[in-house]
Amino acid sequence: MHFMAILRDIGANYTPGKGTVFTVWAPEAEKVEVQLDKPEPIQVPLQREAFGYWTGLSEMATPGTRYTYVLSPDTHRPDPASRYQPDGPHKASAVVDQTSFNWTDQQWKGLPLEQLIIYELHVGTFTEEGTFEGVIKQLPELKELGITAIELMPIAQFPGERNWGYDGVYPFAAQNSYGGPDGLKKLVDACHAQEISVVLDVVYNHMGPEGNYLNDFGPYFTNKYNTPWGNALNFDDAHSDHVRNYFFQNALMWLRDYHIDALRLDAVHAIYDTGAKHFLQELREHVTQLEEQEGRSYLLIAESDQSDVRLINPIEQGGYGIDAQWFDDYHHAIHTLVTGEKEGYFEDYGKPEQLQKALEHTFVYNGLYSEHRKKTLGTDATANPAKQFVIGSQNHDQVGNRMLGERLTELVSFEMLKPIAGLVLLSPYVPMLFMGEEYGEKNPFLYFVSHTDEELVEAVRKGRKEEFAYFASKGEAPDPQSEDTFNRSKLQRGYTSDTQQKKLREFYKELIRLRKTAPALAKPDKPNMKVQLEEEQLVLHLLHIGQEPSLYCLFNISNQPQETTLFSEANGSWKILLHSADEKWGGPGAETQQTLEAGASVNLPAGSVIILEHQK
Repeated sequence: MHFMAILRDIGANYTPGKGTVFTVWAPEAEKVEVQLDKPEPIQVPLQREAFGYWTGLSEMATPGTRYTYVLSPDTHRPDPASRYQPDGPHKASAVVDQTSFNWTDQQWKGLPLEQLIIYELHVGTFTEEGTFEGVIKQLPELKELGITAIELMPIAQFPGERNWGYDGVYPFAAQNSYGGPDGLKKLVDACHAQEISVVLDVVYNHMGPEGNYLNDFGPYFTNKYNTPWGNALNFDDAHSDHVRNYFFQNALMWLRDYHIDALRLDAVHAIYDTGAKHFLQELREHVTQLEEQEGRSYLLIAESDQSDVRLINPIEQGGYGIDAQWFDDYHHAIHTLVTGEKEGYFEDYGKPEQLQKALEHTFVYNGLYSEHRKKTLGTDATANPAKQFVIGSQNHDQVGNRMLGERLTELVSFEMLKPIAGLVLLSPYVPMLFMGEEYGEKNPFLYFVSHTDEELVEAVRKGRKEEFAYFASKGEAPDPQSEDTFNRSKLQRGYTSDTQQKKLREFYKELIRLRKTAPALAKPDKPNMKVQLEEEQLVLHLLHIGQEPSLYCLFNISNQPQETTLFSEANGSWKILLHSADEKWGGPGAETQQTLEAGASVNLPAGSVIILEHQK
């Protein structure tokens, strides 16, 4: 039996016919009132309860009522657990009725990890409108492509209308410019109607700088640890129970009130907690309790740079019980081999055998010395099932943290995009695409903000310049504050008019169809495959033998045509299912016989993938 802290409700909780109960944690305050912005402001005194929670009921507060907390005559602040900031982070919070939305997804129970084909998108740049409504209009396209889950970059309220989302300051409030709480509910409901799961990216490792008023309420931060963003969130110091409560309640709110299927936990290596029960383990326990109440499962997916299986191992085995984690080694292994880039953290990669190791053993750094970090890194993940790892050849970080935000479309040939797609969609891991990747979007994905504090804007500009100082030869880093930087990051969706882009999208669609329907890929895993790599030639043989008919995938990720031989264990005849050089996929044309025997020689054009199916 796991003993968990009893959680405390926070924020403004409205009950039809009864009014709104306001609860806020402010342990150092002498008195706290809530001010309702009626035509005449009304101040409602709150009662102090144990541990510095203040609470009170107002029948006058109904959905839409604007309110602030009065901590002293000259300190009026929005609610740290505000569900809606209609006028942005500096103005009053609004009461939200979480019970009134008319859900139509009663039959939906979410998808298991092994069925996820994730599509990561940024609400602001995914469509011209840049809203939740805009995403809804594109769902039929994503459904037709074969996507089974969308992953929204953070949508917690941030300053202005343009931000990646990692500067959020109201973790409970869906961004006003995207469509607020109702817009998000409509999007989730529409996804479930299309049998698409929704993953939400949440940030529990830091808060944005502008509009962050938490320090006025209590010790949400600790100076025990240094982070790139200043003091760390207080997960293990004095009063940390109530900070933990704040984030547990946040996670449960998204799952329960917004019907979100999975949370992607940003950079969990920056959640500093040396207590007896790590924040992530306790989060998993609270989510498990919610699963029992709701009769369905929810997924937690962590992002970490530590290559540590403790995150995803079961609690019973001393792990934290998180369902899956992002797996960057696979990205780095592919990226360095196809682009030749070796700067920054890529210096640890670029050896062909790392690609084979990433397929067979998952972590490349599994107790090895990292030259980039100057320390030994990682644990052995060979025994962890492949479905516990989310991979991609591009994502918001890997594209957007480049000075010029270039996608792979700009870095490799058109033909090379196809074997790269195959390495992701034919791997045993959970595949994730980054919006626009499937047709080779040409617009960059740049770093953008819309802060209103001039000093902060200058600091951000300066920081970006310094970060990319050694790329001076490539010109200036685009100005993150400029609206043009944001607009240049919007998808063009060229595939509607560009034949090559349309063919690439069709190629992705076919790979996704194969992933969903080929028996050998029904439950792909490391023990059910054979991997062989010709290091000099950069030719990878990947054989899926889980169920008949087996699939044999041949990748040439070099820029030269290569000749190879089907390995001898691949007995019998093999029929070509797909050849990336075919004209129908925008290729130069493929010349090869339709059936091959084990030991046969195969010509692989530069940058190509061939998929063969075993013949009985």
